[in-house]
Amino acid sequence: MTKRNLLDLDLDGLASLCAQWGEKRFRAVQLFRWMHRRCEGDFDAMSDLARSLRARLLEHCEVRSLPVLAENASADGTVKWLFDIGGGNAVETVFIPEADRGTLCISSQAGCAVGCRFCSTGHQGFSRNLSTGEIVAQLWHAERTLRQRLSLGPSQRAVTNVVMMGMGEPLQNYGALLPALRVMLDDHGYGLSRRRVTVSTSGMVRFIDRLREDCPVALAVSLHAPDDTLRDRLVPLNRKHPLDELMAACSRYLAAAPRDFITFEYCMLDGVNDSPQHAQALVGLVTGRSPASRVTIPCKFNLIPFNPFPGSGLARSSPQRVEAFADVLQRAGIVTTVRRTRGDDIDAACGQLAGEVLDRTHAPERLARQRQVVPIRAAAAAGAVT
Repeated sequence: MTKRNLLDLDLDGLASLCAQWGEKRFRAVQLFRWMHRRCEGDFDAMSDLARSLRARLLEHCEVRSLPVLAENASADGTVKWLFDIGGGNAVETVFIPEADRGTLCISSQAGCAVGCRFCSTGHQGFSRNLSTGEIVAQLWHAERTLRQRLSLGPSQRAVTNVVMMGMGEPLQNYGALLPALRVMLDDHGYGLSRRRVTVSTSGMVRFIDRLREDCPVALAVSLHAPDDTLRDRLVPLNRKHPLDELMAACSRYLAAAPRDFITFEYCMLDGVNDSPQHAQALVGLVTGRSPASRVTIPCKFNLIPFNPFPGSGLARSSPQRVEAFADVLQRAGIVTTVRRTRGDDIDAACGQLAGEVLDRTHAPERLARQRQVVPIRAAAAAGAVT
């Protein structure tokens, strides 16, 4: 008999299961606290649960963590885990320690079907969505492991921030993502603030609207281009959800967002999207003075140095070009930061997460055809910034 993985359930789901056994909701709260606040997976150790409930849990349920295939630590303290999710697939999770926070970058899919040109995950193709339990298990393992390793007390947390920026497009796996977010935010679970949980998307407009209604957390949008011509080449999803639709969805999201701005992620690609003219076009895009947008978006730009990988055909912008680009945005009054590369010595930096994916989408052939149709630099030259 296959046991039910309790990491698949948010508190309401766990309460429903307990109710089927004639247990009151407070028992579900106790169990939920043991699993997520204390990161305990042994039902026998849950001492304040009735013996009869513990016996039933042992018979029918489990707290199923993910097998660790590898763990690598960077010289800067970044830790990357490779988790086995079966079927020849593995996903990566990254912990980034800083003086005032501990950020965990979580994967939502084995691979990614979006196929962004600058992302090694997309070049591996796509196999499947992760379950809620597989998403939560990444946080469960990291918190449990790091708390023991750092000798933290019961009230101390190793992970203070979660970013859904690992492998995959989170909003393409919305059904599993939503209960996972609720587990992270629940005060009986990890108790994370909505401001400290970020979902990153390439631009799934319909699901941005759903997230606003269901569980508004901090939103990051992978932008990477100021016009549709170039973004179509860099982020293929743009052909379905062009910039005017995306900017309008961002404007709607702000009405419920826990922060009063949207974060725009922008990967700096040498000679492709990194000129001062591109930066000026971005200013027009977010201030409503662009053909692609008539709305003003309070925002922050996060400029990301490209992390090269084999077969990308792309190069990292020089520090001088990044500085000049940032200067244009800052002079326009837009908060702009340049992401400090972390964990690149263990391939844990932004855009480098690849894991092991049994591709079902023939991604290498598809991406090769795309590169042959219009070289990426030619697409950049043909954009609105000419």
